[in-house]
Amino acid sequence: MKKNIEIIINNSELGAGTRGSSLGPDAILTVARTEKSSFFSENKPVRIKDENHLLDLPNQSHFAKRIDGICEIYSRVMNQIQMSFKSSETVCIISGDHSSAAATIGGIKSSHPDKKIGVIWIDAHADIHSPYTTPSGNIHGMPLAVALNIDNEINKINTPKHSTIRKWEWMKNMAGKNEPMISPKDLVYIGLRDIENEESKLIDSLGIKNINIEEIRELGISNVTSTVNSYFDNHDLIYLSFDVDSMDPEDASYGTGTPVESGLLVSEASELIDEFCKLEKLKCIEFVEINPCLDKQNKMAKVSFNIIENSVNQLKNKAILTE
Repeated sequence: MKKNIEIIINNSELGAGTRGSSLGPDAILTVARTEKSSFFSENKPVRIKDENHLLDLPNQSHFAKRIDGICEIYSRVMNQIQMSFKSSETVCIISGDHSSAAATIGGIKSSHPDKKIGVIWIDAHADIHSPYTTPSGNIHGMPLAVALNIDNEINKINTPKHSTIRKWEWMKNMAGKNEPMISPKDLVYIGLRDIENEESKLIDSLGIKNINIEEIRELGISNVTSTVNSYFDNHDLIYLSFDVDSMDPEDASYGTGTPVESGLLVSEASELIDEFCKLEKLKCIEFVEINPCLDKQNKMAKVSFNIIENSVNQLKNKAILTE
């Protein structure tokens, strides 16, 4: 019999532009230990080996920084997701930066090849750049372009090297079948408020559903979750990716690499995730970009641990009720 949930820890921060997100997962474990919580003893996590030592070496790919190491992380994440779904009904990942989320989607896709996957992306940023459009070269801004198999060359501002393009093509096709992991209609954005022009043009042209902060407050949390659930009515599985920069740094913390003001309140984020975790189709959830190096008194990890603990308990309770 499968267990209810497996927790994976991925410390990689190769895709980030600011150092420190690799310490985020362990900052969360520290909070649990300080609070004398039994959460991680009851839900012993599996760890993915990182390649963060590559940050000590010169970068070889200007428009897709550390892409060699990130390809290796992608393989490990996808393989671990596949293994986790063999033994567990639901998977929770606590990651360093957001770049490897495409590998999470690839792992879900390869584990459920005949299933249609819906993606809820709660983030201040669209993360749909490619090496052709990125202003920074940081791959944590590219995971959805990987999953959608999109280059956005019509809005091109860069000319990547051939070696970069080869690795980029491998990333986009890592789940096999030489087709996108998801389509634009499989994606819902929540909380975007810091979008580059190249991304905005692409999102508009693809018609990707986007629920902003004002709409969340106008509709209310329960109506937002109902709307998203209805939108994914013809999907089999849902993956939720939560970047902590979706929260307002004045209310949550500035302990994340790219904080953006006017985001979700902690109470709103907590309620939103709690409601999404009640959805029968939600089978994978990921938390990213906690950076204690940019924090005071580990506040973001404290906020995040509370959300993670509640969401995992909600997922476990849901599994028990459906047995």
